[in-house]
Amino acid sequence: MNPIVVIPARMAATRLPGKPLADIGGVPMLVRVWRQAMLADVGPVIVAAAEREIAEVVERAGGRAVLTAPDLPSGSDRVFAAVESIDRHESYDVVVNVQGDLPAVAPACIRASVEVLAPTGADIGTPAAEIGDPADYDNPSVVKPIVSWDTTGVRGRALYFTRARAPSGEGPLFHHIGV
Repeated sequence: MNPIVVIPARMAATRLPGKPLADIGGVPMLVRVWRQAMLADVGPVIVAAAEREIAEVVERAGGRAVLTAPDLPSGSDRVFAAVESIDRHESYDVVVNVQGDLPAVAPACIRASVEVLAPTGADIGTPAAEIGDPADYDNPSVVKPIVSWDTTGVRGRALYFTRARAPSGEGPLFHHIGV
């Protein structure tokens, strides 16, 4: 496998405009995400930036940014546009989309999202974690995967994702981590 990690970012976030450059302990949130992605060490990391100011911050931190059209409808579209612009020969066979608002994303989560692909034959890998706060069960901002877990309970197949409360029943509820 030959992966590339892409972090989509735009200043016009609906809930928190300017979110990528929000200051967290003196470091822009997006730079913190980029650093975590670099620590995952799965391949080159680029930021798909909708605005020049995002690209400049990333480049000052030592990263690489690719400018994309600011009016793209989603982060996935931004990732696709960035990869198309830098990988004309299609040398990358895995694209890892890391959400730009996860400053504490564990490098191990990013690695696991890639490592699960080859042995399972899956086209997509994404981590999930048990919801710790019951208030998030009904929170539409928390995306919940409905998973058919394997016998280890560590890996599974996502059946679907929902912003609503996951189906009732026994057992824990999970939230999707933005990788």
